[in-house]
Amino acid sequence: MGPLIEGLTDAIGFIVGALLGYGLGVALGLNLFAEGYGTGSVIAILLVGLGGGMGLQAARHFRDRQNNSSDSD
Repeated sequence: MGPLIEGLTDAIGFIVGALLGYGLGVALGLNLFAEGYGTGSVIAILLVGLGGGMGLQAARHFRDRQNNSSDSD
């Protein structure tokens, strides 16, 4: 698999994960864009970062799993 495909899948996984983290923060009533760095804002920032990282790892996991199954054919 080429570097372009790997980069695109990594980016898509990160963005989807970050959006899910943002959505979870909104569902919990946290405002990411609040003025200052209050506790709620910091927790929302952490959720977006964690979601992005988890989305990136999930994309790599699924991509590697797909590569391993096509290698065994």
